[in-house]
Amino acid sequence: MNYPGLRELGDNELSRRKKKMLKKLGLVGALVGIVLSAGLGVSVKADAIEDRSRQFIQVMADQAIQSLTADSLVQAERVKRFRVLLNDSFAVKSIGKFVLGRFWRKASDGEKKEYLSVFEDLMVISYVDQFVRYAGEGLKLKNARTENKTTVTVFSEIKGSGGAKPINVDWRVGTNGTIYKVLDVVVEGASMSSTLRSDFGSILRQKNGKVSGLIDELKKKTFSLQTEMQNQ
Repeated sequence: MNYPGLRELGDNELSRRKKKMLKKLGLVGALVGIVLSAGLGVSVKADAIEDRSRQFIQVMADQAIQSLTADSLVQAERVKRFRVLLNDSFAVKSIGKFVLGRFWRKASDGEKKEYLSVFEDLMVISYVDQFVRYAGEGLKLKNARTENKTTVTVFSEIKGSGGAKPINVDWRVGTNGTIYKVLDVVVEGASMSSTLRSDFGSILRQKNGKVSGLIDELKKKTFSLQTEMQNQ
C-alpha cells in the first residue's frame, strides 16, 4: 500500500513510520471497539431490564389471580392477602414519601412512622378491588420502555367488558437490577401517585400544612371505606 511521500524515506524510517501508523490505527480500532461494545452493553442491559420488568408484572398478576380471585374468599381474607402482595410488589414507603411531597421533610419522626402506617392501610382498602381488576385475567402485557437506569414503564391493557374498548394501564417499575417494585400505576393517563399527591396536598392546605391533620383525615377515610366494604 503506497502513501504519498513514503518513497523518499529510507527503509528504516519507512519501517518506523509504518509501525507508528499501525499502532495509531490499532489504538483507534480498539477505541471504536470499546465504544461499540459499551453501546451494545447498554442496549442489552436495557433490553434485559425491560424483559425482567415485564416478567415481574406478569408474575405479580398471576399471584393476584391465584390469591385474590377465588369465589369462596371472604373480603377480610382478600384484604389480608392483598396487603402482603402490596408490600411484596409495591414500593409503599417510596410512594408514600412522594405523595406527601415537601411535607415529608417537615414531619416529625413519629408523624412519618404513623403516616406511613395509615397510608398503607388506605392503599390496601382503596385499591384491593381495583387491583384485582387491573391485574386480573383480562390483563394483556404489551411492550416496555426504559425511562432511566432504574425505571421501566411496562405497558398493558385490560379487556373491556361488553365490547368496550380496552383500558390502558401502565406500570412504572423501579429496580436496582435485583429487586423490582411498582412505583406507580397509570390508568388511561391518570397517575395513582400524582392523584394522591394532589388530594393530600389539598387536605394539608386545609390543615395549615400540619401532617397530623392529614393523618387524622386519612384515618377517617380508611375507617369509612372499611365500614362500606363490610356492609357490601
